[in-house]
Amino acid sequence: MTDRLNRAQPYAIGLFRIVIGLLFAVHGAASLFGVLGGAAGTHGGSIPSGTWPGWYAAVIQLVGGALVLLGLGTRGAAFIASGSMAYAYFDVHQSAALWPIQNGGELSVLFCWTMLLLVFTGSGALGLDRLFAGRTAASRADERASEPVAA
Repeated sequence: MTDRLNRAQPYAIGLFRIVIGLLFAVHGAASLFGVLGGAAGTHGGSIPSGTWPGWYAAVIQLVGGALVLLGLGTRGAAFIASGSMAYAYFDVHQSAALWPIQNGGELSVLFCWTMLLLVFTGSGALGLDRLFAGRTAASRADERASEPVAA
């Protein structure tokens, strides 16, 4: 049983990454474009362009979420996304109360920690990172095969 679970781990991480990336990207799209209910506190509208920190956070959410969803630059995108959610929690939510359940910061905390987990696990299976890594390894092998043999 353990062997099966271990073999399935990259696929479970890949599915986890896809879901988290999609949710994060949709959150950013809602804030930027007013879709799916829009930005929090704007009654279905969007955040005005260039507004600090909300607009920049929404751009990080949309772009970072899309990269995580695709599994492209997952570790870097997840690191930046995690940091932006930590900033959101401590700057926006934590001043209202100590616990996330009291200050409305649960989503920021959950996204922060899930993105931080992806920094350490990587994209898992089903990500474009693996596709490009495979192509790079294959091209290096082709280059080595075409080099003249030293006598």
